Amino acid sequence: MVNRLADAASPYLQQHAENPVDWWEWSPDAFAEAERRGVPVLLSVGYSSCHWCHVMAHESFEDEETAGYLNERFVAVKVDREERPDVDAVYMEAVQAATGQGGWPMTVFLTPEKQPFYFGTYFPPQPRHGMPSFRQVLEGVDKAWTGRRAEVGEVAARISKDLAERASVYAVGSGIAQPPGDAELHGAVVELTRSFDERRGGFGGAPKFPPSMVLEFLLRHHARTGSEAALQMVRRSCEAMARGGIYDQLGGGFARYAVDATWTVPHFEKMLYDNALLLRVYLHLWRATGDEQARRVALETADFLLRELRTPEGGFASALDADSLDPASGKTTEGAYYAWTPEQLTEVLGEADADLAVRLFDVTGTFEHGTSVLQLPHDPEDMDAYRRIREQLFEARAQRPAPARDDKVVAAWNGLAIAALAEAGALLERPDLIEAAERAADLLIAVHLTPEGRLLRTSRDGIAGANAGVLEDYADVAEGFLALYAVGGEAAWLQLAGELLDLVLLHFADQESGALYDTADDAEQLIRRPQDPTDNAVPSGWTAAAGALLGYAAYTGSARHRTAAERALGIVSTLGARAPRFTGWGLAVAEALLDGPREVAVVGPAGDAGRAALHLAALRSTAPGAVVAVGEVGDTEVPLLADRPLLDGKPAAYVCRHFVCERPVADASELAERLHGK
Repeated sequence: MVNRLADAASPYLQQHAENPVDWWEWSPDAFAEAERRGVPVLLSVGYSSCHWCHVMAHESFEDEETAGYLNERFVAVKVDREERPDVDAVYMEAVQAATGQGGWPMTVFLTPEKQPFYFGTYFPPQPRHGMPSFRQVLEGVDKAWTGRRAEVGEVAARISKDLAERASVYAVGSGIAQPPGDAELHGAVVELTRSFDERRGGFGGAPKFPPSMVLEFLLRHHARTGSEAALQMVRRSCEAMARGGIYDQLGGGFARYAVDATWTVPHFEKMLYDNALLLRVYLHLWRATGDEQARRVALETADFLLRELRTPEGGFASALDADSLDPASGKTTEGAYYAWTPEQLTEVLGEADADLAVRLFDVTGTFEHGTSVLQLPHDPEDMDAYRRIREQLFEARAQRPAPARDDKVVAAWNGLAIAALAEAGALLERPDLIEAAERAADLLIAVHLTPEGRLLRTSRDGIAGANAGVLEDYADVAEGFLALYAVGGEAAWLQLAGELLDLVLLHFADQESGALYDTADDAEQLIRRPQDPTDNAVPSGWTAAAGALLGYAAYTGSARHRTAAERALGIVSTLGARAPRFTGWGLAVAEALLDGPREVAVVGPAGDAGRAALHLAALRSTAPGAVVAVGEVGDTEVPLLADRPLLDGKPAAYVCRHFVCERPVADASELAERLHGK
């Protein structure tokens, strides 16, 4: 027998459709039911590729006795955090404030008025390691609710008030500070060196997450200032990740994080957003240095996206699970798809090549039960043998039961993928990657964009979900459209980006302070309006919007959009000095602002080889946040291209800042040199 979640659009919610728990989706009806019955709400938040979410579901939500107790005394609400990041953000802040930590599954008990009063994450089926069992938690909350209702109400009201006051700090502070200047950006680099792991790359200890947004900031800082310290942090981190188990040595693409400090054993789920962001970082590292490892990783990651995450409709799925079926044990376990024993290598490769593979990929029992996650500690001496072994192992692995895929299309993450693939296709001369980016963008327009021009956050099988887009959706999709314009020169992409950014200014911005909210002013009202300028696994919507606004202003000369970007970056002056690891994208955008950003207009007949060479040279520039417009003489659709004549009858490139341009050039190498100047 199935519950209400059988009709949900989210694959994660559908995974709970056969639970004996009487689940509701987040909806007014669920809270009305709690009010009618006079019971609290159990809010359980997770996502499809979350390992411990599956564990808790199996241990507790599939248990008939536990479900019966839960159904009798609570209204149970299940939320996919990827569908409702606003709900997740509001209550995760409460969990972190109350417990000092967060994570998923997130378990929160609410009043029927949506006010939280008890918090946690994963709870085991029996007490363990100082944690109460889930049943004990249910019993304790029920006892408090029925015996001390007034006290519970007071606690819930106080917590909700505290959350609202926390949010107001951003709204007040962001309109005061100026955007970071050279001293603040240098200070952020110095602060990053204090937590940088010089031996193993990355920042901090275990668990270790790919610092994609910080690396982008450091690349831009190096490009603007020539800082070798900044570049070396990027080089060391990118090499260590590419050689570690966090990178799929057979199929390309990165896992979400490493459980250790050495990048050896990953938490095996692969997320679209990580791979889109890291593709761009490795691409930009290659652009800055010519590093062949970075080029290879960028291409392999792009191919992974197309091969394993692209949906039939042309969008990109959210994630691959960490868990898969292990045929040897008959159990679904974490990493079963990716780990190898020496015996398995011999079975596929034969003894001679298996011995080589053991040495090549460091198969020394780095994971569980004598298995290893493949690494590449050193460059292969025999590249032909490496390619042969890699191909054979990849084909053999493809016969294993594959991890499940969350085929939900998230607008923001597809925007990140569009930007990365469009740039990679242009810089690495892979037109198929640009075509994939365009097709994903077409899907967003056809399915996620409403007739009123508003974005919907998710779709599945080409059918839009009901959840309104949040700030990161508008910002990252606009970023993707700006990248498509830069590589292809179709003015429609620039126009669409501008329309989305106008909606950001209309519905997400605080008109007095310039602060940005994560949800629109006409979105569902939660206990507070979520607002966070710090990066998490993806750029914050706040700073992503600042970056897109700045880029759009550079194309159009719009003072309104540039001013909005500058006001939004005020908060980075405060946060960047204290916590640069969590403000990487804001710092990267600030680098672009300080550099101009530079505006490059390339004019000439379509199909002309000279124009193509100038265009590619402009795209290969490392100038932070540089925008590139390409078109024919007389093009008036894009302000940056207006009134740009040829140079002695030849295609020409104009390098400008704030629409004030240097003399034009017709030679691609001269353009590259001019854009390289610090």
